Amino acid sequence: MENKVLFTVAEVGKMFGIGKPKVYDLIKNGYLPALNLGGLKIKKSTIDEFLSTYENCDFTDMKNVVKMAA
Repeated sequence: MENKVLFTVAEVGKMFGIGKPKVYDLIKNGYLPALNLGGLKIKKSTIDEFLSTYENCDFTDMKNVVKMAA
C-alpha cells in the first residue's frame, strides 16, 4: 500500500483510527480536500499535509478546531 497515491474515505479512516463519518466531516468542512472520481478519494500528499498542518489540534468541534494545550 506504500506506493498508493489515492486513498478511499474508508482507508483514510482506518489510517487515522476514526470512522468514515468523521472523515466525511473533515472533507465537508474543508480540512481534508478530496477528489470525486465516482467516489471520494484523498491524495497521499493531501493526507501528509493535513497531518503536518493540524498536528496538535482538537477536532472535537469541527466548527471550532483549536490547538491543544501543551
